[in-house]
Amino acid sequence: MAGTLYIVATPIGNLDDMPPRVAATFGAADFIAAEDTRVTMKLLNFLGLKKPMVSYYEHALQKGEGILRRIEAGENCALCSDAGMPCVSDPGEVIVRDALARGIKVVPVPAASACVTALAVSGQDTSRWVFEGFLPVNKKQKRERLAELQGEKRTVIFYEAPHKLRTTLDDLVTAFGTERSITLCRELTKLHEEIWKTTLGEAQTHYAENEPRGEYVLVMAGAPAAETEESLTLEQAAQRALDLTSEGYGPTAAAKAAAQGTPYSKSEVYKQMLAMQNN
Repeated sequence: MAGTLYIVATPIGNLDDMPPRVAATFGAADFIAAEDTRVTMKLLNFLGLKKPMVSYYEHALQKGEGILRRIEAGENCALCSDAGMPCVSDPGEVIVRDALARGIKVVPVPAASACVTALAVSGQDTSRWVFEGFLPVNKKQKRERLAELQGEKRTVIFYEAPHKLRTTLDDLVTAFGTERSITLCRELTKLHEEIWKTTLGEAQTHYAENEPRGEYVLVMAGAPAAETEESLTLEQAAQRALDLTSEGYGPTAAAKAAAQGTPYSKSEVYKQMLAMQNN
């Protein structure tokens, strides 16, 4: 009989937040699939456990198939990331997808997730929100992603590493302006935890003068009603798409970005853009 794949959340910073069920699942598992075995080793030492471990980092190239075969052979696997809920902005999502496709039982063992924890203390609207995770590294793809969010009314959550924070804040200011509200959550549950609700412009200025430290969750307010563009005509939306193509966007990406916050679909803007080009 095949074993079970347990998706095990770990504390996002403070090890005293360890739920009893998490520790029990690690103790009962035959082996652990870890994002980084060095990080998970510290966790196991804290729990007083010794378990065989494999890394699933870049698992699509090397480890994922081996993990699934061991489970199919009857072993129980506890999969964990370095912190928080695995498989959220994490390569473990592919293992879960493949496990379900192969009929392997997948069981969640939940605890804190950094994005939800940050949202709860952000002071931003929590009724509707969208999780964007890490923005693309490629400059063009990053610009296109932010353009797609121009008319987004829901609260938007990003993850960011300290060495990329300044560039990301610059890009957010360019896309959304200096006055957009944002909460920067740094080192959640750790010794130097900081929760700062401010504006994009103030955050940009602050971090131009101060070195970013620690991992960040950025919780940004959605577009205020005054910024939405319900009254934009189809021709104006198509012209915006044309302007975006001149900045290096592909036609489809430009139409999608220009349609955000308007009553028009991407296909409607695309067709109008083509008509204007032909004319």
